[in-house]
Amino acid sequence: MKLTIHGAARQVTGSMHLLEVDRYKILIDCGLDYEKDRSIQSNENFPFRPEEIDVVILTHAHIDHSGNLPTLIRLGFNGQILCTPPTADLTELLLLDSVSIFMNKANKGNRKRSKGKFNSGGGPQPLYLQKHVMDTVDRFVTIGFNRPFRINGNIELTFIPVGHLLGAAAAVLKITENGEEKSIAFTGDIGRKNYPVLNDPQALPPVDYLVTESTYGGRYHTKNKSVEQTLIEVIDKACIKEQGRLIIPAFSIGRTQSLVYSLNKIFSEGLLPQVKVFVDSPMATMATGIFRKYHSHVNQEAQDFYRDKGDEFEFDNLTYVENLKDSRQISNYYEPCIIISSAGMLEGGRIQDHLFYNIQNYYCTILFIGYCAKGTLGHRLLRGDSIVHIKDRELAVYATIKQTDVLSAHGDHNDLMENVKQQDKAKLKNVFLVHGEEASMQLLAGDLEQNGYTVTIPEQDMAYTL
Repeated sequence: MKLTIHGAARQVTGSMHLLEVDRYKILIDCGLDYEKDRSIQSNENFPFRPEEIDVVILTHAHIDHSGNLPTLIRLGFNGQILCTPPTADLTELLLLDSVSIFMNKANKGNRKRSKGKFNSGGGPQPLYLQKHVMDTVDRFVTIGFNRPFRINGNIELTFIPVGHLLGAAAAVLKITENGEEKSIAFTGDIGRKNYPVLNDPQALPPVDYLVTESTYGGRYHTKNKSVEQTLIEVIDKACIKEQGRLIIPAFSIGRTQSLVYSLNKIFSEGLLPQVKVFVDSPMATMATGIFRKYHSHVNQEAQDFYRDKGDEFEFDNLTYVENLKDSRQISNYYEPCIIISSAGMLEGGRIQDHLFYNIQNYYCTILFIGYCAKGTLGHRLLRGDSIVHIKDRELAVYATIKQTDVLSAHGDHNDLMENVKQQDKAKLKNVFLVHGEEASMQLLAGDLEQNGYTVTIPEQDMAYTL
C-alpha cells in the first residue's frame, strides 16, 4: 500500500492524506488549507483527480479537517464519507458557516469594486455554495465508536475516540494485501485527559504505522490549576472586585460548551456570587443543541451533573443571545458580566463588536482560552500591541489582556508521547508526524527517537510505500 501526505505537512491546517491499497483510494480528511501564503481558492487545486477517490474517512468536524469536502464533491468525488454521528452533524454546521464566510468576503469585495477600489475581478469567489454542502451531507455514512466497519473485502475501519471534540476519532485501518495483514492509524487531533464535557482519549490498538498530529510538540499545558480554579481567579478580579466585564473569545463548537459547563459548576456550587453570562454566538447555540442530542457521548462527570442538577449547558444567569439586535444591546448592560463570543482568534464574528466597544475600557478584561495564529487580531493583542485596528478604526488598548491554556482541547507533548508509547514498539514500524509547526514536529520527533521509535516528518505530497 502507498501513503501520500497531501496536507498538514510541516504546518497545522489542511489535513489530507491519501492511502492506496491496490487500486482502491482512501482519502483521510479533506481540510481547508488557510496558511498565510495561500489564497482560499487554491484549495481547489487537488494533487489528484477527485473522481478517482473511492471513499473519504473524516476524523472530526473542524474545518482544517473537513472544510474542503464540498470542493472535492463539486469537482467530481462521488463516494461515501465515513464518520461518527456527532461529526456528521457538527460538520454540516461548520460547512454552512464556511459558505456564509465565503459569501461575506465576496460581497465585501464587490462593494469595494463598485467604489472603484478593485478591478473587474471583484471579490474572491466562494469556494463552494450551500448546495455543495448539502451534497456533502448526503454522502455521510455514520459509524459508531469501536465498531469495526468493512469498507471492502480487504479493508476494515474502526473509529477510536480521542477526545478533542464531540465525535472526534482516530481512524484505524486493518488491511489485507497480497495475503499479508497490515494496520495503520490516523489520529486526527488528540485531546487531553480530564477535559470538561469530553471523554479522555482511548488507547489505540497496536498498529504497524501511525500518522499522528504534533500540534503541541515541545509544549506543555499548565498542570497546577484546574479549569474552575483558573476561571474563579479571573472572574473574581474582573467582575467581583473590579465590577467590570470579562470578554472570552471562544470557538463556537467545543470550546464554548466546555466553558459554559465549567461556569455552571462554579455558580451552582456557590464558589462565586452570581454573574450574568451572555453566550453571543448563534452557531454556539446550535452546536449546544447537538451536544444535547448526543449526550451519551459526553463524559461521565457531565452525565452525572445532568442527572443530579439538570442541563449542564443551562443555568439561571446564562443567556444565549439569538439575534444581532440583542447582541448590540449587551453594550448597554452596565452590571458586571461575562461575554462569551466567537471567533476565538477575533477574526470576524460578533466578538469584534464587543471588542470595538470595550477595548478602551479600563474595567474590561479579555481572556484568551485558545491558540491565536500569527497575523490575527488575537495574536496582536497577546503580543502586547498598544494600538489595534478594529472595524476600520485604530483603537488604543486599555483593557486587560490575559491568556490561559487550561481549556486547550489539544493534548500537549506528554499526551502525544503517551499516545505513541502505548503502541507495541516491536510492531510499530514508523511514526509519521503531521498537523504541527515544523519546530514542534522536530521536538516531538527528537523525544520519540530517543525512546527508540522510527520517525518521519513528511514534506507535502511526499509518498511512502508501506
